[in-house]
Amino acid sequence: MRTASSVTARVAGAAAGALLTLTAFAAAPAQAAGYRYWSFWESDGGSAWAYATQGPATARPADGDAIGFRFAVSNGTDDTSLPSVAPDFAGICGGVEKKDGTKRIAVVVDFGGPADAPPGETPPVKPVEVGCAQVRADATGAEALATVAKPLRYDGAAMLCGIAGYPARGCGEQVAEAPAATPGAAEKTPAASGAGKEGGGPSFGVLAGGAAVLALGGAAIWKARRRG
Repeated sequence: MRTASSVTARVAGAAAGALLTLTAFAAAPAQAAGYRYWSFWESDGGSAWAYATQGPATARPADGDAIGFRFAVSNGTDDTSLPSVAPDFAGICGGVEKKDGTKRIAVVVDFGGPADAPPGETPPVKPVEVGCAQVRADATGAEALATVAKPLRYDGAAMLCGIAGYPARGCGEQVAEAPAATPGAAEKTPAASGAGKEGGGPSFGVLAGGAAVLALGGAAIWKARRRG
């Protein structure tokens, strides 16, 4: 037969264990899964890049715009790396005269650094490719890109996988952990994300569950003492 003191001790031990587990969970660093891919950027030819809201195959930049591409590992939440060259339309396309029925698009292709390269591959010797694409007036961003850096490689879902042969394989694959954000990374908000931005701590549900365990433990101890 269990005595009140033994029940009290057992419940107290369980509650303490639950508290220690919860504390350890809160203190554990979050492991950020990342993705290795070509990100797509747009600009009206000014000084700032903006993360594109659609893919290059459907975007139709106007004459005087700039488009940028950056190969990097990003964690998919808020640290996507920018192209390292500014969207300077005047500097890139200043010497190209506009022709009837065409438009000029400044194109920047940043191949990233060694830390972003897939296993067994290295970025091209020339880290950034810049050019002025003169294309027909209704051309897409992908068509402008193809005039500056080709061949292009796409997957079955029309996702841009490789530019100028880099990388030779893979397409948006997940990596175990994203490297630290490259200086100049831009913050963007994904369409849907279950991760918070407050240091990766436990969710409210986990904290509430831990509190419930402790509360039940306290009630059990009180009842055991009354029966004793």
